[in-house]
Amino acid sequence: MSRVNFGAKPFMFPMPVLIIGTYDENGVPNAMNAAWGIITDYNEITISISAEHKTAKNLMVTGAFTVSIATEDTVIPCDYVGVVSGNKVPDKFEIAGFHATRSGFVNAPLIDELPMALECRVKSFKDEILVGEIVNVNADESVLTDGKIDPKKLRPIIYDPVNKKYISFGETVGNAHRDGLQLGRESRKG
Repeated sequence: MSRVNFGAKPFMFPMPVLIIGTYDENGVPNAMNAAWGIITDYNEITISISAEHKTAKNLMVTGAFTVSIATEDTVIPCDYVGVVSGNKVPDKFEIAGFHATRSGFVNAPLIDELPMALECRVKSFKDEILVGEIVNVNADESVLTDGKIDPKKLRPIIYDPVNKKYISFGETVGNAHRDGLQLGRESRKG
């Protein structure tokens, strides 16, 4: 095997495409595309957000946000809210074609067009690192199978930071917390 070095780069696969929803001081909804986020505990999400974003200012006002999962059929509006600043285009939520429903758990908007969302309270926001407490996860019934969120119905997209592309979610290749147990069984046989 021959490896190629790329230096210090923000390359990680998969990188979810997260749409952060917030309200401003007047209750106007805003959305921002953020690819640098990850679950960091059972009820915690951590996202890198630059302090100059409208979303960062809104977080300081409301102490709450939603994280919706971008989907294959919403690529254009989800990309739009990432390339246009809410500081310069105050109605970018509306231009994206998004409609807001107030969360029943936190002071932040749910985006009607995005069928899955995490509803979060700000735990901390320091040095451009947002840590949120997940207080609820909701999903539209259209993306459920047997009462569970079905990735094939949700159709989330993934950000490819190397080629700057959005790619679709892949096929199931194994069973978590189960397939690896085969190795333990095989070693006990010998």
